[in-house]
Amino acid sequence: MSTTTKNCSYCDRSVKFGTGTMLVKNDGSILYFCSNKCRKNMLKLRRDPRKFKWTKRYVKGGIKAHG
Repeated sequence: MSTTTKNCSYCDRSVKFGTGTMLVKNDGSILYFCSNKCRKNMLKLRRDPRKFKWTKRYVKGGIKAHG
């Protein structure tokens, strides 16, 4: 067993081995979540993590549309 940490698929925070949730989708991709809050925001509510200050993926100036 590996004792490395994984990053949360939503907020990009580290998830220690033995904690959090791992979701394997039907296409074989693996999603790691540090909390139920991250899991719900990504899967159920379909929110963009770049719009929330509490995530590490937050973009300060806002998301610019190209075009």
